[in-house]
Amino acid sequence: MDETDSLFQQRRKKLEDIAALGYDAYPRKFDFTHTIPQILADFGHRSAEELEAHRIAVRIAGRMMTVRPHGKAGFAHLAGGGAKLQVYIRLDAVGERDFALYKLLDLGDVIGVDGYLFRTRTGELTVHAEHVHFLAKALLPLPEKWHGLTDVEIRYRQRYVDLMVNPEVRVVFERRSKIVRAIRQFLDAEGYLEVETPMMQPLAGGAMARPFVTHHNTLDIDLFLRIAPELYLKRLTVGGLDRVYEINRNFRNEGISTQHNPEFTMLEFYQAYADYHDMMALTERLLQHVALEVLGSLEFDYVDERISFAEFHRYTMREALVKFWPPLAGTGPKLENLAEPRAVFHWVDEFNKAVGYETAKPNPLLGYDVVAPTEGGEKQIELPSGTSPGEALQILFERVAERHLIQPTFIYEFPLEVSPLAKQKPDDPNYVERFELFVGGMEIANAFSELNDPKEQRNRFLYQQLLRDKGDLTAHAIDGDYIRALSYGLPPTGGEGIGIDRLTMLLTGSRSIRDVILFPLLRPEKPAQ
Repeated sequence: MDETDSLFQQRRKKLEDIAALGYDAYPRKFDFTHTIPQILADFGHRSAEELEAHRIAVRIAGRMMTVRPHGKAGFAHLAGGGAKLQVYIRLDAVGERDFALYKLLDLGDVIGVDGYLFRTRTGELTVHAEHVHFLAKALLPLPEKWHGLTDVEIRYRQRYVDLMVNPEVRVVFERRSKIVRAIRQFLDAEGYLEVETPMMQPLAGGAMARPFVTHHNTLDIDLFLRIAPELYLKRLTVGGLDRVYEINRNFRNEGISTQHNPEFTMLEFYQAYADYHDMMALTERLLQHVALEVLGSLEFDYVDERISFAEFHRYTMREALVKFWPPLAGTGPKLENLAEPRAVFHWVDEFNKAVGYETAKPNPLLGYDVVAPTEGGEKQIELPSGTSPGEALQILFERVAERHLIQPTFIYEFPLEVSPLAKQKPDDPNYVERFELFVGGMEIANAFSELNDPKEQRNRFLYQQLLRDKGDLTAHAIDGDYIRALSYGLPPTGGEGIGIDRLTMLLTGSRSIRDVILFPLLRPEKPAQ
């Protein structure tokens, strides 16, 4: 028997002893008068004299996080609602039965306490217990040195324990809830209608991503878990819902990283009679509102940077290449050097000349081939055969510029080839009216002037089908019903998606997306040997 089994058996025996005292081993209900945070908020400022004069009765419940028995009396700290409160338990105050219960309690047990508030000699607000109630036994012990664990997957896998012993984890998820609430508050005030669209779809659409596949037995059809709600939300705009939004769960059968989880949360919203410039302006106001509601400030720290939502920068994708071209790659391009689309291949070559390399290796997380760098060198870009100029431009941008986009920065004018649902620019059909917002080196938002020409949309889908036929599992499927919807007339529309998880990372200072998802996807646990 290992140590954990031994402790389990010891605690199981204590539970039997508690039941022998006449307590229900698994009670059904407990009525309380105050939560622990309420007591601290309402009475935390009261002096010892005030508490003694008024003798404030309370009935509380919480998980026992410390215990300090001293003969015929003892102390404990109960945790609940993200706060802790001390209780004082004395034999002559609670009686022999309740004091016997107190001596059988372990860290992690859940109890209720009736009593009154007072301050100890050290000035700590405390409940003087008059009765103790047993509510739940922690048969497994809390970790003694949780902060010292090097295997962070244990924290993600056993989030229930993580939340018990790490107060800062609770703060992250409380803040996440505030972020979502602030988003709803803003969009509702702007006249948007919150809606829900299908999570199981006959076609995976609205994004270029590899879907998860499931099967409906009764209908005997394969279905796809939603990769984006976009096409359904735009159907609603066709139907006359001019401003709609959805806070939605999406699923993409792709890589896992500090910024990617196969299941994630997005905000998507669409506004009729608007374009991508309107979406930029709305995004600035939305994020400023969220920051002020959640943090009380437009400035916040993320990793080692001080970020401000007071100002948003704007560059076209080609301007960003020019601005952030790395010194290691020599003299970079000027805008006129990128006017002809195929010129980007020359600049990929120029970039590659400056970096060390070894053997080419596929990188499915990035979606294209890279080669391993020599020691201390950059990775060289290896473009797959048949890469279009637009795809090459986006890949080069990702390698050259993304890491530098720490302050809020809109990157706009994306290549047509990587934007099958966006309107082309009237003065340059090689590019579309699309932007992505980057903050902290991460893409936070993606928006378009939505393509509303059904003939052009069909041609874009056909091009995507050619990519699928060549083996690109992320290429967009042909959605005939969506084309039919467009044929009824989609007004000029601006649409956008914002990553809730990444926004939460920013506003909580979290380095990994797993830190802001309560139950991130993990490999199954290995069975005990």
